[in-house]
Amino acid sequence: MSVHQFTVRNIRGQEVDLGSYKGKVLLIINTASKCGFTNQYADLQKLYEKYKDRGLVLLGFPCNQFGDQEPGTNDEVHTFCQLNYGVSFPLFEKVEVRGEDKHPLFAYLSGQAPFEGFDLTTSGGKMMHTYLSEKLPEFLIGNDIKWNFTKFLVDGEGHVVKRFESPVDPLDIEPAIEALLG
Repeated sequence: MSVHQFTVRNIRGQEVDLGSYKGKVLLIINTASKCGFTNQYADLQKLYEKYKDRGLVLLGFPCNQFGDQEPGTNDEVHTFCQLNYGVSFPLFEKVEVRGEDKHPLFAYLSGQAPFEGFDLTTSGGKMMHTYLSEKLPEFLIGNDIKWNFTKFLVDGEGHVVKRFESPVDPLDIEPAIEALLG
């Protein structure tokens, strides 16, 4: 099985066969417009612009499961991303990424790249671990997505290579992207 076997709906409601991305390196992200990590859109867009001609595609999936930080409609999300961050990489309909109703794509992603914990040597990793430990300890159990802006790096054959948790700055993923692009 691979990511290429899934079908999703883009932000305009049209079905997209992820098989159409065969041969491309993908970075799949669950996003939100009102999150402390929302400013990552800027660096995600920079990565996309820098590497899209070499075969990188970012796929953004808005999600409202974490503190109601993506309350808008799909149109509002699309407009927000374009106006505030110039996002030109593909965005998709809002989905659930954890729990019983999680989208099958995210069930697959989190199953292929289990949660390995937050990097407690960074302030962001410490902050997320502390917040979830105190407020939502059940979120730390299992492999489901823990928060907005979890990033999955996928190779050209559709296999999940690595999971990067919310606090990981998109630019810190650049060496792993370059390694896959060759």
